[in-house]
Amino acid sequence: MATVNTLLRRADDGPSGGPRARAAASRRSGRRARKVPSSPRFTAWAFLAPLVAYLGAFYVYPLYRNVDLSLKNYTVRSFVRGDAPFAGLDNYRQVFDDPTFVPALVNTLLFTVGSIAVQYGLGLALAVFFNRHFRLSATLRALFLVPWLLPLIVSASTWAWMLNTESGVVNHFLSTLGTGPVDWLTSPTWSLASVLIANIWIGIPFNLVILYSGLQNIPGELYEAAALDGAGSWQTFRRITFPLLRPVSAITLLLGFVYTLKVFDLVWIMTRGGPGTSSTTLATWSYQLGFGSMLPHFGPGAAVGNLLILIAFAFGLLHLYTQRRQQA
Repeated sequence: MATVNTLLRRADDGPSGGPRARAAASRRSGRRARKVPSSPRFTAWAFLAPLVAYLGAFYVYPLYRNVDLSLKNYTVRSFVRGDAPFAGLDNYRQVFDDPTFVPALVNTLLFTVGSIAVQYGLGLALAVFFNRHFRLSATLRALFLVPWLLPLIVSASTWAWMLNTESGVVNHFLSTLGTGPVDWLTSPTWSLASVLIANIWIGIPFNLVILYSGLQNIPGELYEAAALDGAGSWQTFRRITFPLLRPVSAITLLLGFVYTLKVFDLVWIMTRGGPGTSSTTLATWSYQLGFGSMLPHFGPGAAVGNLLILIAFAFGLLHLYTQRRQQA
C-alpha cells in the first residue's frame, strides 16, 4: 500500500515536479537568497572601499604622522628608532617664540592674498573678454594655458633667469628705458614681489578656465533682455554676470587660496626664502626647519605644517558657511 501511495505522489508531481516539489525548491532557494547580502549596499561599499583605502593611506595616515611629529621631541636618532619623548605643545611654543614666525606669517598672507586678488581679477577680465567668441578666441585661450601646463620647476627657473640682476632680460629692458638694474631676487625690498609676480603669471590660466566655464552656464537670454532694456556693458556685468558667477567665484577663490598657501617650490627655487626672511613663507620655513640643516628640527617643522593645515581648514569652513547662508 505504501508503494502505491508513493507511485501516486510521483505521478501527481509529473516529470517536471509537482506542487510539493516546487514548494520545497522554493523554500530552499529562499534560504539561499537570504544568505546573500543586500545588493545595493554591498555594491556601494565595494565602490567606496578603494577610495577609503586611498584616503587612509595618503591623507589620514600622513596627517596623523605629522601631528605625532609635532607633539614629540624628535631627533634623527629617535626618528629612526621611534622612541622620541612626548613634548606636548612645546614645539608650537617654540614656533610662536621664534623671531621668524611673524615675518613668515606676514609674507604668507601678503603672498597669498596678493596672488589670489590679481589672479582672480585678471582671470575674470580675460574670461569676459574671451566669452565674446571672436575669431582666434580658442587659439588665444590655448596659448594662455601654457603657464599652467609647464612644470613648476621650469617656470620658476625661467623667472629666476629673467629677473637675474646681471643677465636678466627684465633688467636689460629697464636699462633701455634709462632705469638702473633692480636686485629682484637678492634685495629684501623686491624678493617677495618677484615670487609674487611669478606666481600670479602661473595662476591666471586656472582662474581663466574656471571662470570661463562659469560664464558658459549663464543663459544668453538674460543678456538679450538686458540689451533690450538699454543696459550698458558695465551694468550688464554688475547686474547679471558677476552675481551669477558667485558660486563659481567662491570655489575658484577657495582652491586658489589653498594652493597658494602651500606654494613652496616656486619660492625655494627663486629666492630660497631670502635674503634673510624677506621672502620666507610658512611653507618654506617648515621645510627649512625639517630638512634645511644638518640638525633638523622635525617637531617645529611639523608644527608649522599643521598651522598651514589649520588655516586652510578654517577657510574651507568659512566657504561652507557662506554657501549655506546663500542657499538659505
